[in-house]
Amino acid sequence: MNHYNTIQLKRRVNLAMVTRFLSKVWERPFIGRTPNNSILRPYLFTQVPSRAFDVASEPIGILHDWFTSEIPKQTRVVICGGGVVGCSVAYHLAVYHNWKEVVLLEQGRLGGGTTWHGAGLLGQIKPTTIETKMCQYSIGLYKDLENRGLSTGWKGCGSLLLARTKDRMISFQRLAASAEAMNIECELLTPQGAAKISPIISTEDLEGGLWIPGDGVGDPYKCCLTLATEAKNLGVKVIEGCFVQRVLTDDHHQVKGVETNLGVISCDYFVNSGGWWARHIGKLSQPKVKVPLYPCEHHFLHTLPVKDIDLQMPVIRDYDGHFYIRENQGRYLAGGFEPISKPLDLKELPGSFKPLTEDWDQFYVLLEQMLFRIPSLAEVEVDRLCNGPESFTPDCKWIMGEAPEVKNYFVASGMKSIGIEAAGGIGKLTSDWIVSGEPATDIWDLDIRRFIGLHNNLMFLKARMREVPGMHYRLKYPFSEFETGRCLRMSPIYPRLKVAGAFFSQNMGYEKPAYFDLDTGASADTLESDRIAHTHTFHKPPWFNNVWSEYTACRERVGLLDYSSFTKLELWSPGCEVVSLLQYLCSNDVDIPIGCITHTGMQNKWGGYENDCSLVRLGGKTCNYMLIGPTDQQMRCQTWIKRHLPVDSPVVVADVTSMYTAICVMGPRARDLMTELTDSSMTSRDFPFFTCKIMDIGLASGIKVMNLTHTGELGWVLYIPNEYALHVYDLLVDVGAKYEIKHVGYYAMRTLRIEKFYAFWGKDMDTTTTPLECGRGFRVKFDKGDFMGKEALLKQKNEGVKRRYIQLVLEDHDIHNDVWPWGGEPIYLGDKCIGLTTTTGYGFTMGKQVCLGFIQNLDSSGNPQIVTNDYILKNTFHVVIGGKFFPAKANIHSPALSFIEYGYDSAYMATSGRGIPDCFSKISISSLVKTGRGSTSYFLTISARYSV
Repeated sequence: MNHYNTIQLKRRVNLAMVTRFLSKVWERPFIGRTPNNSILRPYLFTQVPSRAFDVASEPIGILHDWFTSEIPKQTRVVICGGGVVGCSVAYHLAVYHNWKEVVLLEQGRLGGGTTWHGAGLLGQIKPTTIETKMCQYSIGLYKDLENRGLSTGWKGCGSLLLARTKDRMISFQRLAASAEAMNIECELLTPQGAAKISPIISTEDLEGGLWIPGDGVGDPYKCCLTLATEAKNLGVKVIEGCFVQRVLTDDHHQVKGVETNLGVISCDYFVNSGGWWARHIGKLSQPKVKVPLYPCEHHFLHTLPVKDIDLQMPVIRDYDGHFYIRENQGRYLAGGFEPISKPLDLKELPGSFKPLTEDWDQFYVLLEQMLFRIPSLAEVEVDRLCNGPESFTPDCKWIMGEAPEVKNYFVASGMKSIGIEAAGGIGKLTSDWIVSGEPATDIWDLDIRRFIGLHNNLMFLKARMREVPGMHYRLKYPFSEFETGRCLRMSPIYPRLKVAGAFFSQNMGYEKPAYFDLDTGASADTLESDRIAHTHTFHKPPWFNNVWSEYTACRERVGLLDYSSFTKLELWSPGCEVVSLLQYLCSNDVDIPIGCITHTGMQNKWGGYENDCSLVRLGGKTCNYMLIGPTDQQMRCQTWIKRHLPVDSPVVVADVTSMYTAICVMGPRARDLMTELTDSSMTSRDFPFFTCKIMDIGLASGIKVMNLTHTGELGWVLYIPNEYALHVYDLLVDVGAKYEIKHVGYYAMRTLRIEKFYAFWGKDMDTTTTPLECGRGFRVKFDKGDFMGKEALLKQKNEGVKRRYIQLVLEDHDIHNDVWPWGGEPIYLGDKCIGLTTTTGYGFTMGKQVCLGFIQNLDSSGNPQIVTNDYILKNTFHVVIGGKFFPAKANIHSPALSFIEYGYDSAYMATSGRGIPDCFSKISISSLVKTGRGSTSYFLTISARYSV
């Protein structure tokens, strides 16, 4: 029998005594070190003989004799990890798909890892829609099991979220609006209202709260055993004391078996649900699977029984105090996420799960806030402080999905201490994905393909982990940025941009200029942390005037943007194999002449966007394309393409993202500027839109120059071999001075494309969005032959589109005083929520807030009907921002904005490349209004007949 050591109090002490002692310790002068438990332990603790923890229902060292110990020779699915997530995957495969040839392996005892010591909180409202839906599903699953007499520990006590600041209260208002749109009952509270829900709290410093009555708590260990038992009853084999030594793959990097300490199992699928061991398990295959996780210490405070405790007290989450507290069997159970966490030294971690040594100094940050918010805790006696490793990802989101390195290898880990909340939804989606071959819903926020190699770097992970756990309760402002793990991927012109005053955002580890400060530049030795583009407000942002100035340069003169972070792939083959491959994967016709560019979607079998990209056909002896895609697509896109390569295909796919510096020059003076830098003609006749030329720029050669901008402005993107980047950049800036060239960041680019009504993948479009829903039907060439998603798109075209992408221009919004829209706001028609915004921004030419988003036409029963143009144009919609309803005028086409005539071709539309796209059957000017934002700025309104 394996038992674990713990630390027991010498004498009973209450939390006030512990806090007073710690506060004295912290007041001591320490030279070169911080206080630690070695100071505290002689006063409060003594080592006691080994005994089993009693957090869970049973000692965790004993193996269950009612699970099998025989290992099969062959099965369909092997699941590694017997925590609540792994058990959920097994349960869903057996119950919902009748897959009984499933083996669940656990190296120790089922539920003996982090599942065993979890707090059991079950909340519904999460940062992303997919996480919210999955948590809702989990709660529904546990309630159903409990109603069937199966033990899960479910108790519907509700959650009380507390706010100490006005900005936190605004975030609650945003949460409440989103929750209502997803049919989650919640109520905004005053401080007094919060105290009525939970009388034990102090209202000092409170701004208000949010009450979510449908939340509750459960027992992770009981859930784990129940799910495993139900799966076992249907034929799933559960084997304890069995650990994976190797994941076996074939020559095509596909799972073929698992080697364990008990023998080899042949299988078709492997699921890595190993918790904080998942990263290590990823190394056991060939090729290795990168699972970017890192464990941090996570504490749980258990008190002795409390007299007259409210057994139905809600879970209290004081976000600004970084802690939560709940009732647990007549006691308090509390924990939290301190702002600066304590990553573990992986060299000191045991091979199997064991509690870590408690750290009262680390926990003091939370304890102090608990006593402030709940004064009666001071007299509550302490039982123990548990400390265990919890794994977190670099972006504080879960990891799931098929690994890019190995086919049929699935990962379901990184639950960041809330595995019980995630387990139901993760198990359902993972099992569906295994059976169907693709996820039936968009999971991009959680997809393992959102990471690249640098995210799995151990030193990067350890550095990032100091701030990741604290993100749980940190106030989530717009465009949230990390402080750690910065300045890793930078274009060669990064130092120049920094000196020019750039403030940077980070995407896929790449530093991208978000905006440039108008008044202050930066020297080469300026601290990097001083140049991070934070937006610590929900109102008018501090960079508003900076972005306005950059926007104006792109509309009236010329702007310079760094596009280097965009995904860049090259594909080639000795014959026409690459053309055939891309014709099947893309919905547009990509069999174009050399030197031409086409914009296309890569659809899945449901017609949704797996990628949205530009393809450039290059010359040479081989058939050669260059693919330009969103930054987020660097891993996802090449994985998607490679997974659809025929066996022994000669097509080569190469990631060349880091080989080129991409600089975009856009604006009405861009042609004049480019003409001075090259001996090639830049006229629209000699260099048409949506074409590419290999050119000399200044003294540099071999520059791929593409006539497109991704924002609708006149301009070119220069793909420059890195060794020439500084020369070309300096030349552009020096010569561009006569045209008043200005550095421009991504915030201005975002505003430009929002006004032009351009959808971006990962921001607006996802794997559930079809071209017909977002007005891109003209790019789908149904007559070119078979392609992925064709059948689904033809069906949607024939049956009618029941979800449409629209542009909403807000009325009566005061940009100086009202809360701004930042994306995710509910869209209402009457009293019905019919959609959500995706991307939002202030339109400087329109002079109004502009929101992009999707809407439905719901009947009285809530069933979606066909969305017609009349439905969009003849109704008045409302966008809910911070609890306030704003009327909005809807557009179904891109408004024609004013421009300055500098040899500009008025037929140019960057999303088409061949003049006005065929979705517009008739266009006429209806009004031309001066905006007052400059002597040359006008707002042009057009009328159009639009066909999907």
